Amino acid sequence: MESVVALFREPQQAQGALMALRERGFDPEHLGFALADVVAEDDIAQATGVSPEAGAPGGSANVIRGFLLGALAGAALTVPVWLLLLLIPETRIYQEGGLLAIMYGVIGGAGLGALFGALTGGDHGDYVKLLRRMGVPAAQAERFSSALRSGNILVIARDPNGTKADEAIRVLRRYGALRLEEAAGGGRLQSERVGQDGH
Repeated sequence: MESVVALFREPQQAQGALMALRERGFDPEHLGFALADVVAEDDIAQATGVSPEAGAPGGSANVIRGFLLGALAGAALTVPVWLLLLLIPETRIYQEGGLLAIMYGVIGGAGLGALFGALTGGDHGDYVKLLRRMGVPAAQAERFSSALRSGNILVIARDPNGTKADEAIRVLRRYGALRLEEAAGGGRLQSERVGQDGH
């Protein structure tokens, strides 16, 4: 299975490329796209019959990241208050309460951070992982994902037989696929053709 990955600046370009790929015999199940604008995403899906591409499951990484960031935020909000209680002689009698506030702040922040981590991408938001599974090298997968977050549209054409990947590249370029360096500040190809070995 070879995959061609490309970026587009405008939804109309991505839609045109997907329709052209379908006209050239690509099965809709082997095509995918992703963008941040859910309204445009729905429009493209309806016009082309191609389903939006969900990122790979983020797993527990987002929850752990949220937990740690929440705990740090809780500490950052409560430790300065406790330090002020220690510095002002009249308020030193409240220092034990300040320690409890720190404990509850860290626990509460960690809990909220883990919850928000689970809600904001813990399921299907990891496009880097998705692209890595397709064989895209790690650095390029990061740049594709960054370009997607910056408002560009990601289009993926999978070629199970390895016979139509070159045609997919030509179609994507014809419809204005961006150079990766134009979309994400560094890269080399207008569209990435990826096989088992990542080349």
